[in-house]
Amino acid sequence: MARTSLESAEIAKRLARLSAVDEHIARTYPGASAARQPVHTCYVPANKVDAETVRQWGREALAAFDRDAPRPEDFVEILGLRDQIARAVHPRVRAKLQNSPVEDLRIDFEDGYGRPGDDVEDADAERTAGVVAEWLRDGVEPANFGLRVKSFDTPELRARSVRTLDVFLTALLQQWGSLPAGFVLTFPKVVDAAQVEVFVELLELFEQQLGMPEKSLRFEIQVETTQSIVDSHGRFALPLFLRAGGGRVTGLHFGTYDYTASCGLTAAHQHLAHRACDFARHAMQVSAAGTGVFLSDGSTNVLPVGDQVHHGWRTHYGLTRRSLEHGFYQGWDLHPAQLVTRYAAVFAAFRDSAPAEAARLSAYVSASGSAVLDEPATARALAASFVRALDNGATDADEVKEMTGLAEPEIRKLGRL
Repeated sequence: MARTSLESAEIAKRLARLSAVDEHIARTYPGASAARQPVHTCYVPANKVDAETVRQWGREALAAFDRDAPRPEDFVEILGLRDQIARAVHPRVRAKLQNSPVEDLRIDFEDGYGRPGDDVEDADAERTAGVVAEWLRDGVEPANFGLRVKSFDTPELRARSVRTLDVFLTALLQQWGSLPAGFVLTFPKVVDAAQVEVFVELLELFEQQLGMPEKSLRFEIQVETTQSIVDSHGRFALPLFLRAGGGRVTGLHFGTYDYTASCGLTAAHQHLAHRACDFARHAMQVSAAGTGVFLSDGSTNVLPVGDQVHHGWRTHYGLTRRSLEHGFYQGWDLHPAQLVTRYAAVFAAFRDSAPAEAARLSAYVSASGSAVLDEPATARALAASFVRALDNGATDADEVKEMTGLAEPEIRKLGRL
């Protein structure tokens, strides 16, 4: 037996101290969420939401597609897709716009809605709860939907924010009886962990008062200010926000224009591709990695409307591809016609990378010789790319089997390991 110098008891005593670290890491970093992440969130001002909103977004998106890009060649000319990619993507985009155009929707009571007065906002909160109940009865609701409440910036806004949520939840529970699956809140302009703590306490009160299951009210935090990155005490703020969320935070959503304005950038430089935005997004990635919290990029206000349809599409397509390359698989859409380039970008990005990713995944599974030696974490990422594509309509199980040699259940299992 080999000789050693340290007593086993002394080693064990010191290593035992790491048990608490193991427990803390396991709680803080449980790994990727098993939930499906939507590719976008559509923001619609509350006063414009009605029973036809979801269908209307689909109709307008499909009309723009058929009018301004009816052929695969149009994707080549307008967006710069390679012909082979365009021919594969074009029919899938149309099918998506026909069948499930909106994956996630927020009824907006914040910036997009304004401050119309208490009576008007009360009425809109109660009315939109009825709209959601109607969506649920008709089966037309998106898989994910919810409210963006007002921020906690000032005492008046805080009180109004809570009242709007109270009116909405009370009316929805009265009409539907339970909190719908996929329901999520958006909490904007967070600058201090105390705001998150108070918001969580209020959600707990709502659950108790309305008879909802514990932690059924979940929310996203919007990263819209510099204080969302470094707080007033000089601390890295986002991990503190997530901790204050008590397991209720489902996502970190970037707010392009408020954030760039808070950095002092002029209007001409307030856009998603600015390096100031890259810094904020990287901070979001570092904070959310391993926590199961989804990341979402922000919006562009360059809309594909009027005689600027092609310009708006090119801008939106380019920014969406850039987000995907940076690991942000979700983003905001502000206009129905942006759904065309949202799905074109998501589907084309998958198809550009799929052949190489399929070969690497097959080599990993078969443990055969390959020019690239992938780690298990990379194999998970490769499989996750195919899972996302299966979920959002970029591909199907037969095509994945042809590319990778793996059936859909095998791909999904690899993506969770």
